[in-house]
Amino acid sequence: MKPLIKLLSAAAPNVVVNIAYKKILKPQVFKLRPHEVEIIQQAEEKSITYKGFEVKTYKWGSGKDKLLMVHGWEGQAGNFSDLIQMLKDYDVTIYSFDAPSHGYSSQGPTTMFEFSDLVKYMLETYDIKKVISHSFGSVGTTHCLANYPFIMDKYVMMTTPDRFMERIDDVAEMVGMTNKVKHRLLNRLETEFNVAANEQNVSDFIQKTNIKEGMIFQDINDKIVRLSQSESVAKAWGKNCQLIKIEGTGHFRILRTETVLQQVIDFLDFDKN
Repeated sequence: MKPLIKLLSAAAPNVVVNIAYKKILKPQVFKLRPHEVEIIQQAEEKSITYKGFEVKTYKWGSGKDKLLMVHGWEGQAGNFSDLIQMLKDYDVTIYSFDAPSHGYSSQGPTTMFEFSDLVKYMLETYDIKKVISHSFGSVGTTHCLANYPFIMDKYVMMTTPDRFMERIDDVAEMVGMTNKVKHRLLNRLETEFNVAANEQNVSDFIQKTNIKEGMIFQDINDKIVRLSQSESVAKAWGKNCQLIKIEGTGHFRILRTETVLQQVIDFLDFDKN
């Protein structure tokens, strides 16, 4: 594929831009494991209409404390099934959603801005003060918290990207595009969404938030979100954040590792039933 992309980069650069553009805005939808499907089926499910999408939202439990779970790119609410199962012993109500073009929500091009808007909707609608996000979910969550005056008690990131330009570089490397074509892609994204790409960074967003306590979990050998990215966000976050470095979970198994999830629960400080 890469040799073909390199050839097209010279002969038909706009074709390559379109391929990369779709890669950035159109996530793949992966099947849930049987256990994850079972947990989703146990939820109180609602559909909301948002920007032409039918977005699925979920609720588990009816405890006095409230928690919002925000999945990552190409993820879905069911990815938190192990944590949801463990939290059944605690006095908490859990909320989540499948972002546009993710999970059981309807399909179409989507961005971090849709994640951000839906986080805002959930926090406002259900008066939630504690949040956990996985990977790209941290981008949309921090963008929301940076732009609206929410005061959060606790926030856990299960890994976090940082700079949007790193995402562009990763896509460019993945498909094999030249620097010239990469700049065309950047120009298209900046024009269509009226943003400066180099300003879309979690380490910038997090400094504008009002979060009492934060924690970042990061596998040191994560091949999708590098340790340096979480370190950069933790440094920008400052004294209210603790970075927990772990090993042996990778990028996805971190959400299914009981010892890690128990640390998350302990930090979130829910009462037991």
